[in-house]
Amino acid sequence: MSLDASNPPALPLRSGGRIVVDALRAHGVDTLFSVPGESFLPVLDALYDMQDSIRLVTCRHEANAGHMAEAYGKLRGQPGVCLVTRGPGSTHASVAIHTARQDSTPLVVLVGQVGRHALGRETWQELDYPAVFGSLCKWVAQVDRIERLPELLSRAFHVATSGRPGPVMLALPEDLLYEQARVQDVAGYTPVRTCPGAAALHGLRSLLEASSRPLVLLGGGGWTREASLAMQGFAQRWNLPVCTGFRRQDLFDNRDPHYVGDLGLGADPALAARVREADLIVCVGSRLGETTTADYSLLQVPRPRQRLVHVHADASELGRVYQADLLIHADPAAFCEALADWPPLRPPPWADWTAAARAGYRRYQQPQPMAGELNLSEVVLHLREVLPDDSIVSNGAGNYAGWVHRFFTYTGLRTQLAPTSGAMGYGLPAACAAAIAEPGRTVVCFAGDGCLQMSLQELATVQELGLKLIVIVVNNGIFGSIRMHQEMQYPGRVLGTDLASPDFVALARAYGLAGERVQRTADFPAALARALAADRASLIELVTDPEAITPRSTLSGLRARALERIAAAAS
Repeated sequence: MSLDASNPPALPLRSGGRIVVDALRAHGVDTLFSVPGESFLPVLDALYDMQDSIRLVTCRHEANAGHMAEAYGKLRGQPGVCLVTRGPGSTHASVAIHTARQDSTPLVVLVGQVGRHALGRETWQELDYPAVFGSLCKWVAQVDRIERLPELLSRAFHVATSGRPGPVMLALPEDLLYEQARVQDVAGYTPVRTCPGAAALHGLRSLLEASSRPLVLLGGGGWTREASLAMQGFAQRWNLPVCTGFRRQDLFDNRDPHYVGDLGLGADPALAARVREADLIVCVGSRLGETTTADYSLLQVPRPRQRLVHVHADASELGRVYQADLLIHADPAAFCEALADWPPLRPPPWADWTAAARAGYRRYQQPQPMAGELNLSEVVLHLREVLPDDSIVSNGAGNYAGWVHRFFTYTGLRTQLAPTSGAMGYGLPAACAAAIAEPGRTVVCFAGDGCLQMSLQELATVQELGLKLIVIVVNNGIFGSIRMHQEMQYPGRVLGTDLASPDFVALARAYGLAGERVQRTADFPAALARALAADRASLIELVTDPEAITPRSTLSGLRARALERIAAAAS
């Protein structure tokens, strides 16, 4: 039977909740992370009929739901989606929204809102979402008519993925979700790419050919596996040294002889010196923020001593802090693909420079002595030796992460999940997302005793979903990074940074995980082997000496130097 184009079939009558879910499916969403709320019951009801195509992961806290969605988006290279209720639900999720903003991760946050009849009366749990979240998100809107749901959801996905990726929020009034209408669906979003022009690429080649001490710095969001491999191939053909920004170590295979380290907290002083000595920095994707630039000291503001090529997907970032010699408006994927057909440069005049930088990185990865019976550098080096190459390692914030970042080897894109925002509690929900997104890969979460307790309740999610992951909690009985700064600024005047913790092993077992405590370095390999062989998730508690505050420092050493500084200032 032929269709009459002049008389199209009638559109089905659907609730606002069903229109939302149909739109999510059209945009390729297969997993939602949520804490249920009465403000979006019609969405939950529509998801009931879509369980074969969209999975709903029920979390225990909205911050963790947001972080799971953010990590899922990182791993999949598409927007993660978080569904939270109005008022407190959305403000809990703000931690994850901030992470997505600073990590340049595409994230769509759908949040319930009070009925339209009560807007503006400070109704129970009402918030003005554009006012509250406008500075955190790339775009915030509230749907006022059911007919606009497909349009505004499409815009949300396009904004989240365009230019510099980031979070967006769409508020859904409760009564609108119950309302019914006949509306036309839209096709899935199409990411918009910015590509480098021929003149920009010619300028880059000229600057490289005139250089004797170049250094490539990778960072930011919007990377693809193809882009990462293309950059690796380019570095190999041109024998270029490549470093990464803070918690972006998986952008380049650390095993490659052209990888020379990361510019994060506790960066190798030799690498920092090499940045200062370079005559050309080619920065791809990074905003060149405070941590990566060591509080803007490695590259002078606004005009660096080194020549600078700055490649970024967001035009507003170019020239924002640094005046570069060459600004290239392009996303990392398009830029790296454009380098794929560049022939090798022979002979590269910087061969010794690259080799020396790599040798420095290898020296910095050697195990270091540590106070106490358990040495974290030896632990991380053992993990590096025995974990499968495609393992995913997550962590939150805290000094314990310094050992992970320094001694672990990240083998390629999306083997690292770590918040550049410095959000505590990130590691466990990120590991949950990894275990959901990549069930065939080994997932290890590192967390401090303080960091883990910010998201500990998600062990229930691990148990409920039967997720296979390993949690390694580093327990030194203090808020380590804050104690470090406390001793550096106010030596001996300790307050508020001692930390009492539960019995992590007993708690893990109560949640149905395998659990054991390790107090000596020699006991860790066997404990890890048992965790890897277990048919369920495991938690390993590492008891460490609080004196070992960083891979390079002790608390007593920091205190002594601070007292000497104070005494010298007073004399």
